[in-house]
Amino acid sequence: MKLNLRQYMAAGAVAAVSTFSSAVMAQEKVVKFGFPQDFTVVYTFVTAEYSQGQRDYLSLVNERGGIRGYKFSAEIVDHGSSVPRGIEAYERFKREGVVLIDPLSTPVARALVPRAMADKMNLIMAYSGRSDAADGTAFPYVMPLSTNYWSQAASLIEYISRQEKGDLKGKRIAFAYIDSGYGREPLPVLQELAKRKGFEFQGFPYTSPGNDQSAVWSNVRRFKPDWSIIWGAGAGQVVSIKEAVRNGIPTDRIASVAWLSESEMNVIGNDAAKGILKLEVVAGGREPKVIADIMKEVVGRGKGAGKAEIVGTTYYNMGVAMATLMVEGVRLALEKNPNAAPTAESVNEGLRSITKFTAEGLLPAVTISKTDHQGGGQSRVAQWDGRRWVARSDWFAADQDIVWQLIKASSEEFKKTGK
Repeated sequence: MKLNLRQYMAAGAVAAVSTFSSAVMAQEKVVKFGFPQDFTVVYTFVTAEYSQGQRDYLSLVNERGGIRGYKFSAEIVDHGSSVPRGIEAYERFKREGVVLIDPLSTPVARALVPRAMADKMNLIMAYSGRSDAADGTAFPYVMPLSTNYWSQAASLIEYISRQEKGDLKGKRIAFAYIDSGYGREPLPVLQELAKRKGFEFQGFPYTSPGNDQSAVWSNVRRFKPDWSIIWGAGAGQVVSIKEAVRNGIPTDRIASVAWLSESEMNVIGNDAAKGILKLEVVAGGREPKVIADIMKEVVGRGKGAGKAEIVGTTYYNMGVAMATLMVEGVRLALEKNPNAAPTAESVNEGLRSITKFTAEGLLPAVTISKTDHQGGGQSRVAQWDGRRWVARSDWFAADQDIVWQLIKASSEEFKKTGK
């Protein structure tokens, strides 16, 4: 049987995790994480690398003896970003005793919210999902554990403002975005910031998946922006950058949401993409200590979950970062109840007790509480130098008053309507 690339990636991931889980299951004390994710349909640009990072970090923890004698098992299935398949996987994993579920898919995650809330199951909304889930009072079991899209948009504007010496009055900022819920999500923040800071803002939507953006970028060119923000994913991001450059927009005046990686730069052309800016929610490269440790103790010993060259890439590090937060939640649960096996409820308490956690330099200082599931909303800006992403700012959060106004308004609506 021949496999195409997508099938190969999914099959490889499932086989690797099956082996990983079997080895761990031989242990008497096991904590199970459920990873129903999309390896084959929509999120193919990120899932394989993200999943590899998650599994390699769990291997690192297991190789070191686990946490208080508990090892970790990654349970994986491909839901293809299908809501029915995602629900089926959720119910299966719930029966099998997982303490959390990370679907890495906005439609699947959104569909699982009512079930997770009713079941008291930790639903991870890593770097995706609904931004109002940052409100832990409304979503006690929905855990973004990451900077949401409203905070990302605010931080991009703050960085642009800093480059303009704090004065955006009269500046023009274009926003080219995929015409979907994800693409439209930052619009309220950007519109409010335009009023507050005095810049001219205009949105330029394109149809999913974004393969044809020529007319959009002709319109952007006519708008004559001082800065352009791109908000898409995968191939759509590649097309946005190529069309922007073709229309004479300087690369160092193009800034992206966090969904932009080395692989997209390789497709565009490493030198052609030089100067592009993006928001980073985790540190890239192999310099962070935890990534170096994975290289030495897992990959270097032939126990990695995938190709060694993937280690340290954007989406790999995002997977590692999310796994470190999950494990930290379990560690804190066991610290509080050392004689009881971790459950979804005890891990929820652990996750909501994470304080100033950086994963040894991989993350900004993250503090999760019963009110804030975002963790502070920090990120930083990095720039492509033709070979790698280089940090151009420290970690910072911006305009959290605006962000939390939106979070509270939306979460209050959820409390009233369940939507």
